[in-house]
Amino acid sequence: MKTPLYGLILGGVLGIFDGLSALVSAPEVAPQIVSIVIGSTVKGLITGILIGLFARKVHSFPLGLLFGLTVGLVLAYGVCLLQTSAGQKPYYWQIMLPGAILGVIVGYATQRRETMTG
Repeated sequence: MKTPLYGLILGGVLGIFDGLSALVSAPEVAPQIVSIVIGSTVKGLITGILIGLFARKVHSFPLGLLFGLTVGLVLAYGVCLLQTSAGQKPYYWQIMLPGAILGVIVGYATQRRETMTG
């Protein structure tokens, strides 16, 4: 399996858990959980493919982690901006923290896989 595909799959799976974390961090959003999980999964897929492509080109754990963190934060911040522009209460910590964690995990896993498979 190619590293970008690995990142895509891992990002998608972790995106599901990213979305489900909303039930813990902001229980009042429970009625919208299906759309939150779908959005987080898409965000995870995008994060995963970008990090997988990066890992294929750059073989560095520190840079892979930093890139993963950055992509996760940027995409999560984009979701917060969408909430603000729609007039909704933005949940910065509840969205950006899981997004950052997702990015770091995918960054680590893809760099490790790329290093091991060469």
